[in-house]
Amino acid sequence: MSTFYELATDLFDPLHSFWEHPKTRRVVAVSQVVAFLIGLIGIELNIRGLLPPFLARMTPMSHFYAINLAFTLVLIQEVVDLIFVLPCSVTKSLGKQFEVLCLILLRDAFKELVHLHEPIVLVEAVDVLLPMLADGAGALIVFMGLGLYYRRYRKRAQGKKGPWLYPFVATKKFLAFCLLLAFLAYGAWIGWQAMTTGHVHPFFSVFYTVLIFSDIFIVLLSHTYQPAFHSVFRNSGFALATLLIRFALAAPAYYAPAIGIAAMAMAYGVSRASEAFEADT
Repeated sequence: MSTFYELATDLFDPLHSFWEHPKTRRVVAVSQVVAFLIGLIGIELNIRGLLPPFLARMTPMSHFYAINLAFTLVLIQEVVDLIFVLPCSVTKSLGKQFEVLCLILLRDAFKELVHLHEPIVLVEAVDVLLPMLADGAGALIVFMGLGLYYRRYRKRAQGKKGPWLYPFVATKKFLAFCLLLAFLAYGAWIGWQAMTTGHVHPFFSVFYTVLIFSDIFIVLLSHTYQPAFHSVFRNSGFALATLLIRFALAAPAYYAPAIGIAAMAMAYGVSRASEAFEADT
């Protein structure tokens, strides 16, 4: 079994180091800016009828879609960060998922802009502004709750370490490696389908469904290493908060921010309750 743990570590750690390297982060950030500018230019060329037919079929006619493209690229970066943070503690991993939820709510708010005409007429924008405000307010509340959550996380004493920690973390690293491969393969297939057929299949909703099963697997795996009652309750409670996040991602307007806020309250409540329980035992 030690060979498997070493293999998982050898597969995951170099990729993690590469992704977290400052040069890599800088290249990703610059790529997002370049993609946004190319999107604006491509849309303008398509409006003027200057794109070849195969590109024109894939290029929208509204400049607001360039904003959607930019936030989609930021979201892809955050999802990759989420995969790499899975081997960390459950608390840190959940915090990263709330970061992704904040960005998704903001992205959904900006996505409403594609329903507007250019130039913007305020009278026609009322039906768009209301869901934008709901998503933006939900993202702000979750962001504020995340600040409180991280404050509790920094103050919380580190848990006890034991011989179980290395195999537990190594198994999560292997799971994260498999999820990364699935993320890249499915993303490549989605891109190929979009270029060849012009039809864009759902990506994030499908991948987040996969993450639900990985979350349940991690919770069940943690029970084999941390069978104490308070640990089981804490990990299961965080898994429930994660499940609420997944529902928020698939929920329609107005429901999504409400479920996201409920998930944040659940995570913070479980964190406080588990701390109080551990302090009394």
